[in-house]
Amino acid sequence: MQAGDPVVGASVALAGAQSRSEDEESLGVKDVKRTATQAFGSGVPKRRSSSRSIKRKKFDDELVESSLVKSSSRVKGPPVIEPVRCSGSEPSSTEKKKVTKSGAALTPPLTMVINPAPITKRVKKSKQPLHITKDLGRWKPTDDLLLINAVLQTTDLTSVHLGVKFSCRFTLREIKERWYALLYDPVISKLAWQAMRQLHPEAIAAIQSKALFSQAEEALLAKIGSTSQPKLDVFQELLSKHPGVFHPSRTPKSLLVHWQLLKQYYLLDDQSVQPLPKGDQVLNFSDAEQMVDDLMISDRHQKREIRQLEQELPRWQVLVDSITGMSMPDFDNQTLAALRGRMVRYLMRSREITLGRATKDKQIDVDLSLEGPAWKISRKQGIIKLKNNGDFFIANEGRRPIYIDGRPVLSGNKWKLNNNSVVEIAGLRFVFLINLELISLIKAEAAKMTQQ
Repeated sequence: MQAGDPVVGASVALAGAQSRSEDEESLGVKDVKRTATQAFGSGVPKRRSSSRSIKRKKFDDELVESSLVKSSSRVKGPPVIEPVRCSGSEPSSTEKKKVTKSGAALTPPLTMVINPAPITKRVKKSKQPLHITKDLGRWKPTDDLLLINAVLQTTDLTSVHLGVKFSCRFTLREIKERWYALLYDPVISKLAWQAMRQLHPEAIAAIQSKALFSQAEEALLAKIGSTSQPKLDVFQELLSKHPGVFHPSRTPKSLLVHWQLLKQYYLLDDQSVQPLPKGDQVLNFSDAEQMVDDLMISDRHQKREIRQLEQELPRWQVLVDSITGMSMPDFDNQTLAALRGRMVRYLMRSREITLGRATKDKQIDVDLSLEGPAWKISRKQGIIKLKNNGDFFIANEGRRPIYIDGRPVLSGNKWKLNNNSVVEIAGLRFVFLINLELISLIKAEAAKMTQQ
């Protein structure tokens, strides 16, 4: 067919006309849509939109994809991501070609995509195992140094457990385990050695001074006699003669203290422990307890008898005074009456005297504190006054009552005093004695004055 054929030209013209009609129709549809939006857009308000992405929960397939993307980004080299396909869809031929071209070793299997491995959190691994770091908290460097020094001195873990005072109360089993760990565990021994090297020299010297005494050291100290009184020079001589036996931290004073302990417990060579008595003379715990109870009971009886004698002492004193005639003392011409107690006798030489407790600020006529404990007595307890008719009265001006022959006289009240009246103030007892001859003269003069 030739190019200038009229049939071919007509077909080409027809095809161009059809394409132009299709373009015009598409342009007409677009113009209709634009006019519709302009017509209705004026009545409908515009919605506000935000550029921020809406956060929502991811589905399971999205979680799997994100986890695979993170894991692939951490691996060095070009990332290889396997697309997740649904069970109903099948890959196209082009996709199959791409998969076959990529290496089989780099593509993960389908089971790995469907069932991914759980994401493991990062856990800081400790440098030492758990059973090693468990004991490092209780065992301090000072304890390790004490343990090493004690074992080197005694070579006996039981004596170390009984004689060494650690920072904690370790059992014998714990001490054995620690010693074996220091010997055979390289990690623990290295850590303990580093910690002990960091101790201060003064702390190391203090720990070494507490080292237990070995049997050889105690044997040399036991040779010193118990009857002698050795001085520091003797122990200094021991240290100079036997430098290989004694610990380097030993001093003459420490040797003297340990020798005194050996002497106290009868461990010297010239001392011998007395055997226990045999037979019925052995004192057990129940017998000792019974003896203590008997002593306590006898002590109570003795104290009770002493109290009874103290209470009966004033009665016996009154009887002795009545027999010897001391109940009626010899008065002089100036003494009107007397207030006699067990220890002190107060003379009344004026018509009015005050009773109480003397202080630095205030002085009174009769200081009752000379008789006994007067801390319950007021500073001005009472006043004894002689009236013109020859009668004596006592007025209570203190807080506590005054007892006259067993009758209480309250604060602010008065009471008449007779010869041999018993006056009791806060537990202190006195006998009021009147000079009857002088009082009779005073009464006679008072009668004469009234008659005139």
